[in-house]
This record gives sequence, C-alpha cells and structure tokens, in this order.
Amino acid sequence: MTQHPFVIHVRQKMIALANPEKARSMKAYMKNIQEFYGIQTQPHRALFKETKKRFPLQTRGEYEQVILELWAGKFREEVYMAIEVAENFREFLNFGSWPIYEQVINEADWWDTLDWIAARLVSPLVLKHREIEETLIKWRTAKNFWVRRASLLAHIKHKSQTNTRLLAETILQLADEKEFFIRKAIGWVLREYSKTNPRWVREFVETHQMKLSGLSKREALKRIINHQK
Repeated sequence: MTQHPFVIHVRQKMIALANPEKARSMKAYMKNIQEFYGIQTQPHRALFKETKKRFPLQTRGEYEQVILELWAGKFREEVYMAIEVAENFREFLNFGSWPIYEQVINEADWWDTLDWIAARLVSPLVLKHREIEETLIKWRTAKNFWVRRASLLAHIKHKSQTNTRLLAETILQLADEKEFFIRKAIGWVLREYSKTNPRWVREFVETHQMKLSGLSKREALKRIINHQK
C-alpha cells in the first residue's frame, strides 16, 4: 500500500524539526523505549493541526491507514501523532473504530501511549457501548500487564456513570500484583472516582485495606485526605 500523503508530510516535517540534544534527553526519560526526534509538545501539536487542515481524512479507511502507518513508525513522535489522529478526527471516534483501538492497546509498550489510549479513546467509548465491558473483563487476565492496566484505566473518565461493580471486581482481581504500574493505576482510578463519590472510595479502601497495596491506598485517598485538611 502506498504511504498516505498525511504520513509523508508528517515525517518530512518531523525530520526538519528534529533536535538531537532534546531527543537524547527525551529518550532517556522514556527509558530508551524508542528513538526520538526531539520534538516538544507545542511544535508537535502545531504540526498536527497544520497537517490535519492540509490533508483531511475523508474515510474510515484513510483514518485507520494513517493511524497504523504512524503507529509503526521508528520514532516515538510518530507514535504520538498516530494517537493524535485517532483522538482528533472525531467523526471516526466511534464504535466502528473499536478494532483499531483494541489493536493499539494490545501493542502499547509504555505508559505514555497506553494511558493516553485507555483514557482518551477507550474510556469514552465504553460509556457509549457497554458491551465493550466484556472485553475489559478479558483484558484483566491478559499476559501483557499494560493491557491489564488498561482494564483499570478504561473506567477513568466515567464519573457518576462508573460501573462500580466491575471496577471493584477488576481492582480486587489485580490487587495482589507486585507490578508498580498496576498498583499505581488502581490508586489513580480510585482517586479520579473520589472526585465524584469520595464516600464510596473511602469505604472501598477501608473494606479492602489488607488486600490493597500501600501505594494504591495512598493514591486512592490522596484527594480525600487533602480536602480534610
């Protein structure tokens, strides 16, 4: 398949924007997970807006092609651009795109991409299509711990519509894990829900304090404790 003009333009501009010094520090911060061009947030977003205007994607086929071509890029900024495309062509941000979102969840290899996809793409879609919760149940037993983390973070934008039964089940199933990113995600999703229902979060932590890790409990109660001061 011929490379999409959107992708060709992005890659040409990224080469021109590359900053080797910043690339080294960005790569080190991300634990050398991938090569970087060294493009910071503001020029990255400007490039996306300019490219979106110049090369509007008209069909779901184009949308998926561009996402996957950028997602497979050698440089991390290309991967970030793939998620920018997924999130900001809103006419395609619906259930028809679920297969590609599930694909990138399963292929995500670090928190910077996984969290963005889970919170900004998956979480809103679950609210509109509750049948996706069956997939979240499968994710919590995935071999890849990033996918298990996604089974938690998929609840993070649900506020008063949070399925507390499913959230509680998922937390308790994963609570014994030693993995930092799982423990942190448990605390994070509880802390976010405490903005809506602090009583539920406080009672959940109290009820399961022997099962939850110290990290999860501290993160979960951070906002509640700060508001009590």
